[in-house]
Amino acid sequence: MDYIIQTASYLVNGALISITIFLVTILGASPLSLILVVLYKKNNSLKTIISLYTWLFRGTPLMLQLFFFMYMLPSFGIYVDRMTVAFITFILNYTAYFIEILRAGIEAIPKEQFESASVEGAHAINIYQKIILPQAIRKELPTITNEIITLIKDTSLVTVIAISDLMRGVKEIVSRDFTLSPFALAAIFYLVISYLIITLMKFIENKIDFYETI
Repeated sequence: MDYIIQTASYLVNGALISITIFLVTILGASPLSLILVVLYKKNNSLKTIISLYTWLFRGTPLMLQLFFFMYMLPSFGIYVDRMTVAFITFILNYTAYFIEILRAGIEAIPKEQFESASVEGAHAINIYQKIILPQAIRKELPTITNEIITLIKDTSLVTVIAISDLMRGVKEIVSRDFTLSPFALAAIFYLVISYLIITLMKFIENKIDFYETI
């Protein structure tokens, strides 16, 4: 039992790094994807650029992107620490996925809603902010939830650029002590975080349903 407690204590710092990458990605990718999806729908000159961006980041492995930014930025004279590389890569990657999710939600909304609001004199930005995007997010909440759960698991990929996250700590202990218990502790961590995400998103979904019925 003492060994399990000691192992868990050792893994806490790595778990905090995983959670930090997760939170920074959510806080960065969420507003960025909202802005870009509106530009995608309203600005034809940017539509091709945004489409190319989403194709590029959704079509290549996240691990490859981590390597790319890790070694590409210094070649341009940009020197940042490994955590910043992780933040940049994860935000750009998940922004691309969130754009496509929101775009699908927007396209599922009848065009008459936008046209009716435009006739009433509402500005396009206000229409998206108050009418279109809230409905799109509501329609795509299950997909968004799945993507967020994937995100917490994807944080384990930062080990490839030598960031001491949870899984790196697990590998160090397994290599040192030849025991499988750290894997069980890591599994419990990811399961608990996934459960909390699902619970929170269901709470948000129920709140939205409640307000829509008032």
